[in-house]
Amino acid sequence: MKHKITKLTISTSFDVYPSFDALQAEDRELLAKAKKAVKSAYAPYSNFHVGAAILLQNGKIVTGNNQENAAYPSGLCAERVALFYANANYPNVGVKTIAVSVASAHQIINEPVSPCGACRQVIAEYENLFESPIRIIMSGETGKIFVSESIENLLPFMFNKKHLK
Repeated sequence: MKHKITKLTISTSFDVYPSFDALQAEDRELLAKAKKAVKSAYAPYSNFHVGAAILLQNGKIVTGNNQENAAYPSGLCAERVALFYANANYPNVGVKTIAVSVASAHQIINEPVSPCGACRQVIAEYENLFESPIRIIMSGETGKIFVSESIENLLPFMFNKKHLK
């Protein structure tokens, strides 16, 4: 018996801003805080510094940056540092927007860098927890900036609590 194979096509959508100055004021403020957080990242092994800033639904902004460790799996990405801090200190407040920026000691990064897979899954968890999409602003050191209206654009087949029932 021959089975008919079909193709599933998934498309995502991002707003692309030509520069930092093209962003709305609230997004510029948040991205500026992420860029500032880059400067205090602890990345002595990769020299790849990442900063994140989170705008909570109550208007508070919290930041985080990557924290490396000689035992590589023991480190933590900037996005998760900021998200875990936010939820630990504001457990009943959802995340409105997260901005991520990077800098490298080895090269100038002119393209937006997206969250890693583990960070995408954590962002998905908080979207599901608060039943509200989280905007994601992604930036390199210079150049274009990508903005996603939800983690679904970066993680279309996300694993979440509905799979565990």
